[in-house]
Amino acid sequence: YIVVTTTDEVERKSIDKEQIMINEEVKETRKKTQEEKEHVSRGYHNIALFGVDARDGQLGRGTRSDTIIIASINLDTQEIKLVSVYRDTFLNLSNDTYNKCNVAYAQGGPEQAISMLNTNLDLDITDYVTVGFGGLIDSVDALGGIEMEITDVEISHLNNYQLTMAQELGVDYTPIEHSGKQLLNGMQATAYCRIRYTKGDDFRRAERQRDVLTAMMEKAKDASVNSLKEMVTAILPEVETSLGVNDIVSVLGTVAGYRVVASDGFPFEDGRVGANVGSKGSCVIPDDLEENVVALHELLYPEAEYQPSKRVSGISVEISALTLEYLEHS
Repeated sequence: YIVVTTTDEVERKSIDKEQIMINEEVKETRKKTQEEKEHVSRGYHNIALFGVDARDGQLGRGTRSDTIIIASINLDTQEIKLVSVYRDTFLNLSNDTYNKCNVAYAQGGPEQAISMLNTNLDLDITDYVTVGFGGLIDSVDALGGIEMEITDVEISHLNNYQLTMAQELGVDYTPIEHSGKQLLNGMQATAYCRIRYTKGDDFRRAERQRDVLTAMMEKAKDASVNSLKEMVTAILPEVETSLGVNDIVSVLGTVAGYRVVASDGFPFEDGRVGANVGSKGSCVIPDDLEENVVALHELLYPEAEYQPSKRVSGISVEISALTLEYLEHS
């Protein structure tokens, strides 16, 4: 009851799910699967997680999504798989224009960003959660911090990000002074998520974000009801979601039973190249979008072989055509 009354204040955004694009073959497959598994399996629930650099509370259109993570939840096994979609990935923005995929959120908010994911990846996402940096800081603090392994090369970058955020927010910060496994507070954990100047660049940055999310879930398993209430209360001004109160309460009430079993990034390491694509700047290019989508579905749904939709096949050809010249000169 405590959590219910608190989560009533979450900014639930009513989005027209009929306007969210899902490729036709995916719609047919989902319909068939639901008919076959009715009363037998609850199946999967995919949620898009967006992290935005919004210090003014603006979480919708006009803000580029620094973080894009697909959380695929197997409701029967309580297994969670996290896949980052690299923000600079050159994809169809769901309106047959091509650019870095994080532009979709800036152009059309979560509706277009979700459509972008579904269109390029053959997914059927209709729910999302968007969190600003302030929400991440407050939620980690409400959990009492999270344990992370910090390397020597990360310390200076982590502290530099802390300094910048502290100046912008008008607060103090605690510098990290040594490497090794240690308890990070909200400011430190958020700064850690932002590091992209070490080996691995933005790919490692996205991995850090997934690691922090996983650490938060593990910490929440041992949290009391009051701690979870405090966490939800803390992030209310910094969260926008399509999920209802009952959905949120259901997740919080069963978090102890869930575990993250896979974590990766899209496009996959052996299926991507980098190049400057004209006015779009430095982009991550799927070497073959179709092959990447097959690999994604094998990761998320290992029980089924996958054949990409005609829409994905067409986008794959278009990406190759649009980037061929730049790849030849890179």
